[in-house]
Amino acid sequence: MDNQIKNIARTGYAAKGVVYALTGILAFGAAIGMGNSSEGKLGVLKFLEEQPFGKVLLGLLGLGLFCYAFWRIFQSIKDPENIGNDKKGLGKRIGFFFSGLVYMGLGIFAIYEIFKQINSGGSSKTAMIPTEFLPYIFYAIAIGMAIKALFQFAKIYKGDFLSKFHLNSMTNINLMKTIKWLGYAGWISRGIVEGVVAYFFFRAADTASQGDIKGTAEAFSFIRQNSEGPWLVGSVALGLICYGVYMFIKAKYRRFDD
Repeated sequence: MDNQIKNIARTGYAAKGVVYALTGILAFGAAIGMGNSSEGKLGVLKFLEEQPFGKVLLGLLGLGLFCYAFWRIFQSIKDPENIGNDKKGLGKRIGFFFSGLVYMGLGIFAIYEIFKQINSGGSSKTAMIPTEFLPYIFYAIAIGMAIKALFQFAKIYKGDFLSKFHLNSMTNINLMKTIKWLGYAGWISRGIVEGVVAYFFFRAADTASQGDIKGTAEAFSFIRQNSEGPWLVGSVALGLICYGVYMFIKAKYRRFDD
């Protein structure tokens, strides 16, 4: 595989790590009563925008997310690591494609946030999607998110997410244990959040209103409503921080099967 493609993939993994680490940090801050409730991936973009040189940070993150989207779509079409065309391989490649689309959308939103004030002459909003199509779109997203959450837990059970590190060949035992610990904590937390988000999209499909779209931020709010909410949110948030750090490690140590 071309080294340039590998570098794009590593940049993408690092950008994804930033998104998840900041999502976890913001959610954990909200759980312990610090900061506002800017949880979720879009909350991360809003948070970055409010920082010094926020536009620059958003631009860099947006480019990184485009790198990740390109890598996932490249994986789905070109199959550089020979995943294959059998049922399992095609399932993975289709998943990569839709993952790429999601992160491309997030990257576009990051870039949009940079330039939106230039074109915003007022505060009016228009629906981007015709209302009559919303139930079908929401149901499709909900089913996709639910399947993704199930696959997440299947990966956790099998430990598949560790295969690209070739842990058996690692000589640094502490690094190997760190990758495993961060990976398991992060994937479990991510699976929980995506399952809750799938529920929100199922519910939004019934009302067919764009105002009912829920994401990661609302997933944390939903978890917080439990009697043990703050502890639960804090635990999931720490798990997402672990997943973010795991993605940084993946950016450095992930091996590519040429």
